[in-house]
Amino acid sequence: MAEVKDQLEIKFRLNDGSDIGPKWFPDATTVATLKETVVAQWPKDKENGPKTVKDVKLISAGRILENNKTVGDCRSPVCNLSGAVTTMHVIIQHQVIEQEKKKKKPKGDVKKKNKCVCLCFGARC
Repeated sequence: MAEVKDQLEIKFRLNDGSDIGPKWFPDATTVATLKETVVAQWPKDKENGPKTVKDVKLISAGRILENNKTVGDCRSPVCNLSGAVTTMHVIIQHQVIEQEKKKKKPKGDVKKKNKCVCLCFGARC
């Protein structure tokens, strides 16, 4: 029973409501390793999957988890309940390529102009 106490059963909830897991992870497992698991086990039939660990954000108990934290650091009191499975929500945010960043930057001191032109027509009797 001590083995189970030092481990946490985790499932990863994807944005469409489907899950990866559940799977047991030791308390010493880092969040970065969890992200690697998500990338490796991402369903092949789903579009816009993560390409790297940097594309993945994990949320547990309303907090975005940092890569250097361990599963033990992220454990909540609910995890100690018998048969409880921890659900971590997966958010995919693809990294912007450096070339795309350069294209979006304005050149020189060109100021952005508000190009919106709103006209209000009021009916008068």
